[in-house]
Amino acid sequence: MKQHTVLYEVKDQTAWITLNRPEVKNALNKEMHEELYDCFQEASQDHEVKVIILQGSGDAFCAGADLKSVSSDSAESFDYGDYLQDTYNRLIVLIDSISKPVIAYLNGVTVGAGLSIALACDYRIADSRAKLALSFLKIGLVPDAGASYFLPRLVGLGKAMELMLGQTVSAEEAFRINLITAIGNPAEYAERLASIPPAAYGLAKQNMKQGFEHSLSEVLDMEVSAQREAGQSQEHKDALLRFLKK
Repeated sequence: MKQHTVLYEVKDQTAWITLNRPEVKNALNKEMHEELYDCFQEASQDHEVKVIILQGSGDAFCAGADLKSVSSDSAESFDYGDYLQDTYNRLIVLIDSISKPVIAYLNGVTVGAGLSIALACDYRIADSRAKLALSFLKIGLVPDAGASYFLPRLVGLGKAMELMLGQTVSAEEAFRINLITAIGNPAEYAERLASIPPAAYGLAKQNMKQGFEHSLSEVLDMEVSAQREAGQSQEHKDALLRFLKK
């Protein structure tokens, strides 16, 4: 697995995926997309990994797409739609499908598609100095990489319509409007998540996400199915035994 623009390390059952182009505030080019996809696949399939943390190097999480990587010669004919399908869309679908807890640690500037990727993660933990913005409209583009799907679900349609105008928000404001989960250290949150039975977490995550798209009766049926599977698992039997012994 190449690690030129993205670093990958497993420590204490946590996979740390680090965007590593600090000279451009970790803006995403095609090489980074390929390596990032491979890292998430590796973390998803590694049985030793219980939690995944995505972060940036230097003073930024991610400044979005590296528009300078599109050469001036091809700018006229460049198809943003094709590029999205080849890069961001498959990455977002992969992140969303992972049954393990996925944390985005917003360690600094988080704008454009960088914020979109963070929205696809289960949790967003921000450094107190982090700045967040969707900056697409300012350059005549529309929010992409799943932002149109995840953002209204997190903050509501009205606030999402406001944020899409590109205003920069602080970590404190992001927390107030439910754009992020917490301000602080992602390792502490990861430790808490690592203690949760993984099969039950994956099933619960699936139900929560699908609950937006189904009726109440359908969700109740999904819960029956998930609870039946969870109730037959060894992790439930072990947890129940520990509980009864207290």
